[in-house]
Amino acid sequence: MSDEMILVTGATGKTGRRVARLLQEQGVAVRAASRSGAPSFDWSDRGTWEPALRGVTGMYLVLPDLGSPQAVEAIGAFARQAAAAGARRAVLLSVPEGGGVDYEQVLSAERALEHAGLDWTVLRPRWFFQNFSEDFLYDPVLSGEVRLPAGDGKEAFVDAEDIAEVAVAALTEAGHAGWHYELSGPRLMTFGEAVAEIARATGRDIRYVPLTPEAYADEQRAQGVPEEWVQLSVGLYDYVRSGGLATLSDGVQRSLGRAPRDFSDYAEAAARQGAWNT
Repeated sequence: MSDEMILVTGATGKTGRRVARLLQEQGVAVRAASRSGAPSFDWSDRGTWEPALRGVTGMYLVLPDLGSPQAVEAIGAFARQAAAAGARRAVLLSVPEGGGVDYEQVLSAERALEHAGLDWTVLRPRWFFQNFSEDFLYDPVLSGEVRLPAGDGKEAFVDAEDIAEVAVAALTEAGHAGWHYELSGPRLMTFGEAVAEIARATGRDIRYVPLTPEAYADEQRAQGVPEEWVQLSVGLYDYVRSGGLATLSDGVQRSLGRAPRDFSDYAEAAARQGAWNT
């Protein structure tokens, strides 16, 4: 067993639970941070911070509303408190430019971590493969129609497993401190191409239906989606449609020494595991 203790925030999320699993498989002790955990942890309640940090040597940080002034203040204060308590390493799950948030605030949050006295690593991943099987694109895939205003814009989708492996490497190995890792998959894909890969893997008729931003917003409002989220998602897809995310990066290769996983491998594995069974 390792003598490390890693605090994992967002431990029930797509990357957090994978980070926790990989650490445990390596014999590293994990403290999964949540409001219902023991000890309880809440970013907005500083009284919960000290018990969560007790004995911690490293941290995987996932903050809600990363592009907000509140997140900047919270991450700076929390990281400084962690360093004072004896933590040595921290990995922050950030977002790439065009991630639908105030990017100047995101950069301020990253800098707050960088100035806290820890060995830091920042991860900036692209859209997760698993959004199609575990998150907001799951129901559209099951319905047979993925209706989005992304046009033919391309994105460098990345596997959440790769993100978690990079995070664990940065938390347990030397050589990753001070790096901003831009994490993408190995190829650029449109949403239509991604949906077609899932259709092939499942043997089901699943179509991508491109919508105008206005039609998409109307459909979202009709489903009861709050206006704030409607506008956020329209902005995200607009950035994809415009080609703003049509670039690849070498963060997975640079950090892990191997190529990132391909979307087709993910789709086939997820289909075999019954991810889209009805």
